[in-house]
Amino acid sequence: MTSKLETVDSTLLIAMLAGVVGLALGVVGMHAFRVSERQRAAGIDVDEPTMPEGATEVLASLGLAYIVVDTVDGVVRANPAAYAFGLVRGHTVVHQEVLNLTSRVRGDGVIIEEQLELPRGLQGETSIVVNLRVAPLGDEYILVLADDRTEVSRTEAVRNDFVANVSHELKTPVGAISLLAETIEDAAEDEDAVRRFSQRLHKESNRLAALVQDIIELSRVQGKNVVHAGVPVDLNKVISEAMDRSRLPAEAKNIELRLGGKLPRRVHGDFDQLTMAFRNLIDNAVRYSPEDTRVGIGLSSRDGIAQVTITDQGIGISPEDKERIFERFYRVDAARSRQTGGTGLGLSIVKHVIGNHGGEVALWSQQGKGSTFTVRLPELEEGLNDLTGLGTEGREVAETLQLKEQSAGAPQSTAGGNA
Repeated sequence: MTSKLETVDSTLLIAMLAGVVGLALGVVGMHAFRVSERQRAAGIDVDEPTMPEGATEVLASLGLAYIVVDTVDGVVRANPAAYAFGLVRGHTVVHQEVLNLTSRVRGDGVIIEEQLELPRGLQGETSIVVNLRVAPLGDEYILVLADDRTEVSRTEAVRNDFVANVSHELKTPVGAISLLAETIEDAAEDEDAVRRFSQRLHKESNRLAALVQDIIELSRVQGKNVVHAGVPVDLNKVISEAMDRSRLPAEAKNIELRLGGKLPRRVHGDFDQLTMAFRNLIDNAVRYSPEDTRVGIGLSSRDGIAQVTITDQGIGISPEDKERIFERFYRVDAARSRQTGGTGLGLSIVKHVIGNHGGEVALWSQQGKGSTFTVRLPELEEGLNDLTGLGTEGREVAETLQLKEQSAGAPQSTAGGNA
């Protein structure tokens, strides 16, 4: 019996010792694991790739969007411009076209420069034109420099389109003048033919002169900064001047020009530009209206906005043509426009002038019923309307303009219309 008890006590003692040893081993193991993790973390911090010395400062001074990618095309560094352009999202380069360039540089070690048009936005609803320069940076990185060329590309496209349109428009009257000159020379003995062809020659030369004048006016409108060069302008006098310049062509077709309303406050702008814009709108209404009709000009003011409406009883404009009516050289009826002397630039000039003055121009039209152009311009505050708050120089300029407007208020003996 005593032997059995001694055996049980020995077993319990061994079990207890084994438990204590196991617990000690577990504690030592956990401590070793934690020490290993700390060492591993410390090792990662030490081994993390770093940018070449001075590279960050140089990149910040370039003034361009930049992206630095590692060996697996992960974004190591990018400035806010790269995110604003939509080139980077999170730590990822968005466009595969850019990654293709980094891959080529990584393989060849040769600097690449290309201009790409890339989709922009979450759904690619817009695009951005960027000039990309991709080059190795140290032994592990690839640098992508991006220069936004969107506005430059748009301007070049507009300029090329404008030059092409001008060339085409000039070619027609120049060709007609050349052909008529040859015809007159061949028919020198026929007085009636010479007289008839001379009249057509005169018409084509007038058309050419009107086109050149409108091109010059459009160039002036696009080049002048109305915000800085403008002064308080009385729109009542602008409309009166525009009507006087359009009265002769209106009387030739027995079209009545009827004015209603009065504007209580002035606007900030350029008197000559606004006169040209409203003259173009009135001339356009007269040109496309049948004889013995009426063109109405209405003036109203509400909530600090001056509104001018010009309504005719003409042929009207289709919904399809409304979308393009303000484009340069666009004509609803090209044949009719050439017969009436239109250049296709008048409404484009109107849009530019009103836009430069911080306003807007809208169109309502129904075929067979006529059209209404509505121009809205912001009015000056009461103090500025009285020339206060402009400073000495601004007041002198405004007073000079007042004298000019007063001298221009007399009825004109001639009228011009090349809308």
